[in-house]
Amino acid sequence: MRLYNLLLRLYPAAFRNEYGEEMRPLFARRRRQAKGFGVLALWLNTVGEIVSNSWLVHVDLLRQDLGFTARVLRRSPGFAVTAIFIVALGIGATTAAFSVTDFVLIRQLPFPEPERLVKLWETTPGYPWMELSPPNYRDWKEAAKSFTSIGAYTFNDVTMTGAGEAQRLTGTSVSADLFPTLGVAPAIGRPFTGDDDRQGAPGTVILAFGFWQSQFAADPNVLGRSLMLDGAPYTVIGVMPRGFHFPASDVQVWTTNRYGPGNYADSERADNYLESVGRLRDGVTLGQAQTELNTIAARLERQYPKENKGTGAVVNSLGEEISDRSRLLLLALSGAAACVLLIACANLANLLLARALGRRRELALRAAMGAGRERLVRQLMTESLVLATAGGALGVGIAMISVPLFAQLVPASLPIAGSPSIDLRVLVFAVVVIVVTGLSFGLAPVLRVGGGPDLNGLREGLRSGGGRKERLRSALVVVEIAASVALLVSAGLLIRALDTVRGIDPGFNPYGVLTLRTELPIPEYRTVAARDAFYTRVRREVEALPGVTSAGFISYLPISSFRGGIWPVSVRGEIDLGIRSANNVASLRFVTPGYFKTMGIPVKRGRDISDADTRDRQLVAVVSESFVKRYWPDEDPIGRHINFALGEREVVGVVGDVRFRGLERASEPQVYLSSAQVNDGAILFYAPRALAVRTAGSPSDLVPAVRQIIRRAEPKLPIFEVQTLEEMMDHETASRAVQARVLVGFAAIAFALAAVGIHGLLSFAVSQRVTEIGVRRALGAQSSDVLLLVLLRGLALAAAGVVPGALAAYLAGRSMEALLAGVAPADPLTLSSAVALSLVMTLLGTLAPTRRALRVDPITALRAE
Repeated sequence: MRLYNLLLRLYPAAFRNEYGEEMRPLFARRRRQAKGFGVLALWLNTVGEIVSNSWLVHVDLLRQDLGFTARVLRRSPGFAVTAIFIVALGIGATTAAFSVTDFVLIRQLPFPEPERLVKLWETTPGYPWMELSPPNYRDWKEAAKSFTSIGAYTFNDVTMTGAGEAQRLTGTSVSADLFPTLGVAPAIGRPFTGDDDRQGAPGTVILAFGFWQSQFAADPNVLGRSLMLDGAPYTVIGVMPRGFHFPASDVQVWTTNRYGPGNYADSERADNYLESVGRLRDGVTLGQAQTELNTIAARLERQYPKENKGTGAVVNSLGEEISDRSRLLLLALSGAAACVLLIACANLANLLLARALGRRRELALRAAMGAGRERLVRQLMTESLVLATAGGALGVGIAMISVPLFAQLVPASLPIAGSPSIDLRVLVFAVVVIVVTGLSFGLAPVLRVGGGPDLNGLREGLRSGGGRKERLRSALVVVEIAASVALLVSAGLLIRALDTVRGIDPGFNPYGVLTLRTELPIPEYRTVAARDAFYTRVRREVEALPGVTSAGFISYLPISSFRGGIWPVSVRGEIDLGIRSANNVASLRFVTPGYFKTMGIPVKRGRDISDADTRDRQLVAVVSESFVKRYWPDEDPIGRHINFALGEREVVGVVGDVRFRGLERASEPQVYLSSAQVNDGAILFYAPRALAVRTAGSPSDLVPAVRQIIRRAEPKLPIFEVQTLEEMMDHETASRAVQARVLVGFAAIAFALAAVGIHGLLSFAVSQRVTEIGVRRALGAQSSDVLLLVLLRGLALAAAGVVPGALAAYLAGRSMEALLAGVAPADPLTLSSAVALSLVMTLLGTLAPTRRALRVDPITALRAE
């Protein structure tokens, strides 16, 4: 019978109590009568009957509980709407934050066995990671045994002509073994082979799936088609699968590197531009691969002491190649969402506690009429889960609306297309949060208050529910206040950091400047004379436009997509050009006359680049103030000579420092060279391609006219990245601004919910102390005494929450100090503002309870008791 009794537990307790005594003797009699195989048949039949019938009983009870819950909630719509809305805010915030965090940090990259993919970097003094040089990449690849394969790539945008207006395509140049290393093959056609990747091989190209659809209407006969890329023919040999986006989500075409002996010369070991991906062999750990590459790098340093001095190796998991700042930003967002959920759950628990205290008489009466504890708990659990489910459904809707804002926090370099969405993974997470919320913060408080409903509940008056139950509710409100203070301080710190970053001087004047990029086709513009003629014509015609004050070209604008370009520099031959470290490099940019004036970069000493600086004259350079401070701190730099960018140059001017690497990163000293003073075919990567135009009017109004001028000068030229310099600056701080807005929104929600929590607690406390207040008023207490009674309670709650909240905020600030741009985690202005807002929140929460307390009539209160 022990097994049968265990089977009966599948039924609800109420059912067992009512029918169990009849079912046990009946089964015992059947068991005594059964013989042989009849015993097995009896047990099989009994198990099937109990399982199916118990399920039906549970479904019937659930139907009854849902009906009862609907009637109860209809009688108190205010409570139902408030509880659902509170849950929706908490679950909506958490679900939206999780969708982004999961998209960026949790889910694996869309490659086979992504945990075996690693990224390889070089290190040099002053630079913890750098791209690889082609010779070092080749040597690492040949010597390393920890990898099944290693591939390399470099970003290589190309211009497509011959199919209407010239288009600038986002491209990547890859080695033939990159796609096999990633474990992905084309969906149509074939992959690159070694023959495609050798020097002098015919051009071949593989298309991204989305580009194939948009540009070629998903034509299956696209294979073999010839495309003109950068003026050369390329044959389409394949189309990558839908969903493949490497190394970034916006790549449209892939071509091969086609390197030859010249690319692998020892003189190229300081030319770092290749990014490399390797696939670990089975059983090889990241640490083992790191150890092997350290050994290889040390051997190469001994073999090439001049070129590879100080060059080391770093191996990172490809899935963890998210910048520390992006990772910290998303973790801070998740923490803020968790705070909102905590506050919402505490508020829900407080509501349910108050409701349970108000229903003690009802629960006691039902218990006296025969309802068992299990039946009552089941109904209360159903109510909690119904509220959590309704709030969760609304919260998922809120999350769906909020995700586009949160998606702006996704790093652009992530090799995944699309953006975060409420997919199955996120929905499963939301369901788990809903269930946990309903059970933990719905049932647990009710059990804490309800204890064991009995006849004592029938004798409880309006003053019941105090003591430890009141302390529990107060503790929940204190938690809400502490969490809201932590969010207020965190949001304030990030706002202060955003203001600090926006207040950083970029070294130029971003207002009133239009920028765009062009890409002169090679080989038509391989010669300096052809390029210079184009620059001069465009500048002069643009400067003739109404309102334009100046215009100029540069290789790459500050804070643009390309922020590197460091070259070794030698002053008086003091430093060997073959040895590169953080102390002997400068960033290289070629410019045309008019660039410094257009950008508002001040010329501190000497002169600007001029039209007279041509190849038949002395090679000149304009350097930044930081360059002078490094090499000639107490001397006049004008007229001095430097060896830089394949030539000896005379310094003719000094300009202010510019933050090429962004507002929050230190930039190397800068050297600007005349666009006309370079040999034909040399350093083509740095040929000026970005145009800046300063105007006294609206920069956007110039776009049609500038486009027309460039089209007249060169019809085949693509024009892209058209934007104002001010928009570029806004984009630089966009992720900070989005995070600040999100956290301010979370803080506002927390602020409102905490105020609601204080209001709810004090309102309930006043309702419980109506008789006491009436007696006080009857004995002569003034309105100010009653007012002080309620206010002191609210202020005590605020004080109890502010202190731990400020401590939690300080710890949070310390953990995200990298995001604060120098703002102290204990910033006095931010902390004092949060405390002041907490006091305001307390006062707002006490208004209605105070008014209610002041309206208590002594006679009415005493009669009610």
